[in-house]
Formats: sequence, structure tokens, C-alpha cells
Amino acid sequence: MIETLKVQGMSCNHCVKSVEGSVGNLTGVSSVKVDLGSGDVSIEFDSEKTSLDQIKETIEEQGYDIV
Repeated sequence: MIETLKVQGMSCNHCVKSVEGSVGNLTGVSSVKVDLGSGDVSIEFDSEKTSLDQIKETIEEQGYDIV
């Protein structure tokens, strides 16, 4: 499953690494790509191993808002 989320608050490469690293460590996530310019975060994951809600919670725990 591939989902794209709009995320607010990301402003630099540290933000990108924070989101990609934390979401990428979740079980079942096979790829995470952040587009800093648009605020899009594309996640490819196995919905049987992790949920979209878990992914959103992980991003919010890093201090960013899902739009």
C-alpha cells in the first residue's frame, strides 16, 4: 500500500531525516520519501504489519502536523 500525507512544519534536511528515519523504522514500512518543497511524505507499507494511524502518530511524535 502506498499513501501520501501532507505534513506541515518540515523546513530542513534534519526534518527530512527525522521523518524518514522514524517512519522507516516501523515494522512493515518498505520506503519513505519526503518532498520538503511540497510537504508530501510518501510511504510504502504493508497494512497487515503497520497502520496508517501508527505512521501518522510517529510523524506527529517528531513534532510535525498532518494536514
